[in-house]
Amino acid sequence: MMDELIEDGRDGPGTGNTPEYAVSEISGAIKKTLEGAFGRIRVRGEVGRVFVARSGHIYFDIKDDRNVLGSVCWKGSVSRLSQRPEEGMEVIATGRLTTFGSQSKYQLTVEDIEPAGVGALMAMLEKRKALLAAEGLFEEGRKRPLPFLPDVIGVVTSPSGAVIRDILHRLGERFPRRVLVWPVAVQGKDCAPQVARAIAGFNAIPAGGRLPRPDLLIVARGGGSIEDLWGFNEEVVARAAAASEIPLISAVGHETDTTLIDYVSDWRAPTPTAAAERAVPVRLDLLAHVDGLGARLAGGLSRGLHRQGERLRDLGRALPSPAQLLAGPRQRLDAATLRLPQALRGALQSHQIRLTQASATLRPQIILQRLRRQADRVGDLSARLSPTLMHRSMSDHARDRARLSERLDTALRQNIAAQRTRVEGFERLLNSLSYVGTLERGYAVVRDGSGQVLTRLTPARGAPSLEIQFADGRLAVQTVAAEDAAPPAPPSPAKTKRTRKKAPPKPPTGQGSLF
Repeated sequence: MMDELIEDGRDGPGTGNTPEYAVSEISGAIKKTLEGAFGRIRVRGEVGRVFVARSGHIYFDIKDDRNVLGSVCWKGSVSRLSQRPEEGMEVIATGRLTTFGSQSKYQLTVEDIEPAGVGALMAMLEKRKALLAAEGLFEEGRKRPLPFLPDVIGVVTSPSGAVIRDILHRLGERFPRRVLVWPVAVQGKDCAPQVARAIAGFNAIPAGGRLPRPDLLIVARGGGSIEDLWGFNEEVVARAAAASEIPLISAVGHETDTTLIDYVSDWRAPTPTAAAERAVPVRLDLLAHVDGLGARLAGGLSRGLHRQGERLRDLGRALPSPAQLLAGPRQRLDAATLRLPQALRGALQSHQIRLTQASATLRPQIILQRLRRQADRVGDLSARLSPTLMHRSMSDHARDRARLSERLDTALRQNIAAQRTRVEGFERLLNSLSYVGTLERGYAVVRDGSGQVLTRLTPARGAPSLEIQFADGRLAVQTVAAEDAAPPAPPSPAKTKRTRKKAPPKPPTGQGSLF
């Protein structure tokens, strides 16, 4: 149609037979011609401006040093891209060339994008490293220490490769642990999103749930080219590893291979087997170490006990004997024992004197004399009040006299009751402290003819007569010298009753001594 349009215009301007075309017809003709000539092409260039629309479509430019080619990748094709476009990245874009008639533009509808060689990949990797390093994701201070002996280990890798078999075999040899495997693609366009989701999924497992939460993560893959390992260089994987709350070991490729996840992981292993070795210690080595520590502990304990025993024996030799330590207290105890009877007698005599002095003032005659004096005083006061009250009326005088007499009677009764209570209290105290109560328990008081209390045998033998006071009375007896007395015959009960006459009871004249 484009050729037809060109041929129709050969008649020159100003000719009346030149056909007229609508704008849409021109746009449609150009579109058919362009898509027919460039049905499917590959374009190499540097990615310029990149814009991701809210609809999910990606608009970007592919440019060289002179021209710019507008490009678009529809939402349905974005998920199938092996590499998403990034500004400054040199790529090879595959797609179809078409037009956008509403703006008189032509553009490339991109179906796939791949980096333009290893150099482009390395340039993009360095750019990503610089970006993440500027955010502080590579700093050593944010890396978490690995657990010494994790109970559960989570492994992010392919379930069908040799990597998982090497990890499980090495863990079984060193220290068997529970292993959770999250299967992912380890290369291709699905690698990066699946690895990132696996790391986030392990971190989302709640602690203490039915599914055990791993204590350590291992992200592993075997060796390969930079294109094969490129999924672990994606920014989404690096950020997922940096955000992991579970300590993470990266084991991607061989020892010489380095990916972006190695810089943000908590520890980089040169190989998957080395990652398993770093994850757990050797069980036999731990047992040997524990046995060695036990032997050292037993030896140290034995040596410590031996040293403490020697020190105790040395201190024991420097200490005095128990007999020497107790000699002084024992002597003081003996001295106190000797002083105790005399002290008791002195205390008893002192209390007896105080009781005698107190009882002298508590006799009923003295109390009655005091009450009579109080009554006489009340009578005097009553007599003195009578002339004064004569001036009042007879009725007032009678009422006042009655009230006064009632108050006096009440006061007198209360005073007498109080004095009686006091006398009874002193009487109970006197009875409790009197020796008469002691006589009721079988004791007796011995006096000589002059009434002096005898407490020793010698004065009793020298006295011509004795008086023995019992609880219910007194008995007078005659003494006989020891040298003049004949051996006494056993007295008969009838004779004893006739010779021992009971003297009439006499009232006690004083307290006396109990000894």
